[in-house]
Amino acid sequence: MVQVCLNGRRSAVDGASVPMSPQELARSAAEAVAAGATEIHVHPRTPCGHDSLSPRVLAPTLEAIRARVEVPVGVTTGAWAEPDPAARLARVRSWSVLPDFASVNWHEPGAEAVARQLLDTGVGVEAGLWSGTDGAARFACSPLGPRVLRVLAEVTDPDAATAGSSARQLLSAVGEAHGRPVLLHGEEDGTWPVLRLAARLGLATRIGLEDTLFLPDGRRASGNADLVAEGLVQYARSGGRTAAEDHDGSSR
Repeated sequence: MVQVCLNGRRSAVDGASVPMSPQELARSAAEAVAAGATEIHVHPRTPCGHDSLSPRVLAPTLEAIRARVEVPVGVTTGAWAEPDPAARLARVRSWSVLPDFASVNWHEPGAEAVARQLLDTGVGVEAGLWSGTDGAARFACSPLGPRVLRVLAEVTDPDAATAGSSARQLLSAVGEAHGRPVLLHGEEDGTWPVLRLAARLGLATRIGLEDTLFLPDGRRASGNADLVAEGLVQYARSGGRTAAEDHDGSSR
């Protein structure tokens, strides 16, 4: 499974290829799915470009994307969008249009309450376990662990030379992860080494403008579809199986 992360906390400063509005996000999602992405991860934005958990921002973004694609769509619940844990939980409780899943960063204050609220309303939870944090240790003793959709192992080391080692350390800390599937990904210069490692380990991964603006050869990506297409090539070359191969039974 290769998830596409459409925008993250990127902004117009990072270039015109970064989608911001619901319509731009929907178009980019459709292009990424056509290129082979099997899931969408998005950060809904206010008209001013700020990450938001407001239902008035979330709903039109989800509706626009779902009008263009039929794959699962997930959102962030990152503390940067709403720093106060109580206010963040209240925002999630107020959602009128629900995503298929949402990422919850387990090292952030209030993570368990947000995850419980999502699970109780039928929204899948990606347990975001970041390298360099105590997220993996907190998740290991969480009673919610067996209920999450998957573990999102996020390697925050942006150095291509060390990201692979950081990823292995994180995976060691994650351990059995309550028996849940693991999606492994990196960021910035560490994106491609970690994606290739995920393929070698047979793990799901993700790629998109949230994680990197550049292709493996250093060229700037034209958009999310460009990154997804190259991500699938890199994944297959590194030993991973593509969604197409799983569907048609090839390479078995």
